[in-house]
Amino acid sequence: QVQVVESGGGLVQPGGSLRLSCTASGSIESIYAMGWSRQAPGKQRELVGQITDRGRANYAESVRGRFTISRDNAKNTVTLQMNNLKPEDTAVYYCHALNMGLYMYWGQGTQVTVSS
Repeated sequence: QVQVVESGGGLVQPGGSLRLSCTASGSIESIYAMGWSRQAPGKQRELVGQITDRGRANYAESVRGRFTISRDNAKNTVTLQMNNLKPEDTAVYYCHALNMGLYMYWGQGTQVTVSS
């Protein structure tokens, strides 16, 4: 079993930056990748980006070049640095941990609102 807890989030103006953090605990030796997804009101959850235990990251086209995922394996944490935020980035952001069996554990989510 893996537990995932996010922190960060909040209200930011368009063009601003925000950082989200996520920590995994429990059976962390089974974790292959960690990442972030988001869900805006009335929309399906979409993958924002993911990073493997070897540091290989991939991103959704909508955030590539603006968002950066980093991972500290020693601390079992993953960080999402979000720059040049846009109103369409407003959503609940969820951290996930993917184990070797491709089972995904989710955090409780944190709200990000981009508005002037």
